[in-house]
Amino acid sequence: MGYAFIFPGQGSQYVEMGREMAAIYPEAAAVFERANQALGRDLVKLINEGPAQELTLTWNAQPAILTVSVACLEALKARVELTPLAVAGHSLGEYSALVAAGALSFEDAVRTVEKRGRYMQDAVPVGLGKMCAVLGLGTDELERLCEEVSTEGDIVGVANDNCPGQVVVSGHAGAVGRLAQIAKANGAKRTVELNVSAPFHSALMEPAALMLSGDLAALGFKSPSVPVVANVDGKANTDVARIPALLKSQVNGAVLWQDCIRALAALGADKLVEIGPGKVLTGMTRRIDRGIESFNIENPASLDSFVGGL
Repeated sequence: MGYAFIFPGQGSQYVEMGREMAAIYPEAAAVFERANQALGRDLVKLINEGPAQELTLTWNAQPAILTVSVACLEALKARVELTPLAVAGHSLGEYSALVAAGALSFEDAVRTVEKRGRYMQDAVPVGLGKMCAVLGLGTDELERLCEEVSTEGDIVGVANDNCPGQVVVSGHAGAVGRLAQIAKANGAKRTVELNVSAPFHSALMEPAALMLSGDLAALGFKSPSVPVVANVDGKANTDVARIPALLKSQVNGAVLWQDCIRALAALGADKLVEIGPGKVLTGMTRRIDRGIESFNIENPASLDSFVGGL
């Protein structure tokens, strides 16, 4: 038994995330500087000062979260030598996981996710698509309801299988609205429309997936030092040749997060460390498997707490 590292995705961003880490740990500060150099712009100023509305824009949030996640990872590595059994990340976080496994350089990752954010935003005109969290229904039932309400040219599907009782759907605005109504009629406790700018992880993201595939093909991936559990199939991968296709499919495919957590547990991980901004994944893990001990590292206090407990 041992540790696995997990990394958050879009939505976990907040102004000043990682600032304390960079102030105390030169290793974290160096990651911030590397991000600015790789992107040719002052991403760190946006992270530290906002405004929050601009930080939330997809092409800013994605490289910002990845940067802070890797900065937190480097701060952890400066404190303690800890090799995980495996790694995983939620959507965007899969890139952080690949960096942690040595399969992708940080510079290539931060440039790629900036492009990924732009492609995803530009794939669908604003207002055409929506995402909605459905609470209290199982994934199989929701998949059936999505098929029931979808029509040609007006579709909805499961985007994130996050944890028991929390599934996110994504697609055309009309189909998402119909799904929300029929879900309530079929026993959903609540539906919550998400404040996002595009229908991520849906078939509408196919143009973004195709554009990203060209960038992924040009990257110099290396064999991961530990298994990386992929979002699209919830299975551990060590085959470097599969990585580009897995990342391409992730753009317009569902994030099977429950399967990812179960795969980490099957590999022997009984302790998960969420590295990066927020505690969203820590909360999900507790709902998926209460037998797994969860930690998060996003600032010096949480890092001290984790290292002190080793």
